[in-house]
Amino acid sequence: MKIVLQNLTKIFPSRNKKSDEEVVAVNNFNFEIPDGKLIGLLGPSGCGKSTTLYMISGLQKPSSGKIFFGNDDVTELSTENRGIGLVFQNYALYPHLTVKQNILFPLQNLKGKDKLDKNTMLDRAYEAAKLVQIEQLLDRKPSELSGGQQQRVAIARALVKMPRVLLLDEPLSNLDARLRLQTREEIRRIQKETGITTVFVTHDQEEAMSISDMIVVMKTGVVQQIGKPQDVYDDPANLFVAKFLGTPPINVFSGHVKGGTLFIGGDAVMDIQTVADQEVVVGIRPEGFVLDENGPLKCKPSNVEVMGRDVSIVSTHDASLNPLVRSIVNADNKINISSEYVRYAVKPHKIFIFNKETEERIYFEVK
Repeated sequence: MKIVLQNLTKIFPSRNKKSDEEVVAVNNFNFEIPDGKLIGLLGPSGCGKSTTLYMISGLQKPSSGKIFFGNDDVTELSTENRGIGLVFQNYALYPHLTVKQNILFPLQNLKGKDKLDKNTMLDRAYEAAKLVQIEQLLDRKPSELSGGQQQRVAIARALVKMPRVLLLDEPLSNLDARLRLQTREEIRRIQKETGITTVFVTHDQEEAMSISDMIVVMKTGVVQQIGKPQDVYDDPANLFVAKFLGTPPINVFSGHVKGGTLFIGGDAVMDIQTVADQEVVVGIRPEGFVLDENGPLKCKPSNVEVMGRDVSIVSTHDASLNPLVRSIVNADNKINISSEYVRYAVKPHKIFIFNKETEERIYFEVK
């Protein structure tokens, strides 16, 4: 099921009685979610991602704009008539019901032509439980389940209705690190097996990038960039996107361009073309550093963190806008942190330049 969002906007009234200033939670969101794809809505708290999800679900009404499921305008349609499955962060299971009863609950509320007989409902519930691999837990109560198992029950309950669209609101936030990894892999498997168009809301960029076909990066209600996860990481539209994606995060420096040369502090890092002389912000991905005893970028080393096949060199630079500079290099390299400086060359495709005022990307060519 294709989902089309047209000029979608949500405005909340001010909570401050002394001010009439409204809160724009989502501002003119336009996007077409392809049929059968998993889309990650990504951004920090307050960026509007959950509000967007709730408008798609029908739990919140847009202030303006349209929502289409396929060719059907569902903007004014009630939640129960949209054919959606919704999974919340806190699972929202009925504690007094068994797993089977929780999964059956949406089917038992179907009326009219949609009403199912008892055997069909039981078959559907078992198939949904089997899909999320909890068929052996059907007689347990939620209190007897782990967090990951409860989340699977919530997903099965959303899938049992055979929804046109599956909506997941930060479904992994309450799980520990190992369970999060396992459950996100399960969500991707389930989505691929069912082919249901899925919208996944998260503030965790690693989650979004690992399972999404496309990601939508949001900030204060405004879409910053849409694209395939790797494309957005490799080609960020602005400083916010560059800083939000990546672990460890991108290294950010104060720099300037003069006479076709990019400087970080006093270090002439790279000769570039098509960029006028100006103050800039420079971003370098941790994997963009190359150890080079004659390299132009000089950092003061303070520590080496062993990561297995790679090591992370922790250093400082006077022009760095982060407290520390992190560079990831192959563990075969010999690093002497007692040296006054460690010198680097920089991979051109891992360095980005941004306008100091607008923070928009400045594109350049290497000489």
